[in-house]
Amino acid sequence: MALRQRDNEYHTYADYLTWPEDVRYELIDGVAYLMSPAPTRRHQEFVFEMARQVGNTLEGKPGRVYMAPFDVRLPKGDETDELVDTVVQPDLLVVCDRDKLDDRGLRGAPDWVVEILSPSTASHDQIRKLAAYERAGVPEVWLVHPTDKTLATYRLENGRYGRAEITELQGRRKVIQLPDLTIDWDHLLAQLVD
Repeated sequence: MALRQRDNEYHTYADYLTWPEDVRYELIDGVAYLMSPAPTRRHQEFVFEMARQVGNTLEGKPGRVYMAPFDVRLPKGDETDELVDTVVQPDLLVVCDRDKLDDRGLRGAPDWVVEILSPSTASHDQIRKLAAYERAGVPEVWLVHPTDKTLATYRLENGRYGRAEITELQGRRKVIQLPDLTIDWDHLLAQLVD
């Protein structure tokens, strides 16, 4: 299932800021995509349990963890915020450079992004958003497949992601970009409500 476009117009962050707050959009290359009203319970549990582990690990360290909805502006150059045409809301992200943070969210590439795939957003996340993350220079992206219990890991090398490393959601998985950070999949999966 593909996400619906808001319209056929080219939009920037200036337009995005004028839209109603009760309707969520992501803006990729000027195209506004209507986000699902609310993720599933299972999706939320994955995001929360990952954020809990990440937050506990980062306590007292410079990195900060954020969960959607949280605007990440991905400029293509040095354009002003109003001209930025890509604004995404990753399910989970970590940013270590606090100078990138402001009251509106983050301007620039996070250090690590996690997207929890669901049937309504999987193609959007795997195609459009992944390309936007690559272009912006996000060093590491995890695409979590909760139904299949697999993880696709993309790491930036020479400005490209290349082929994903596919692993099962079991044991402990280190975030290469953030060496102190490890996700304990066995613990996370044990916390989920059946």
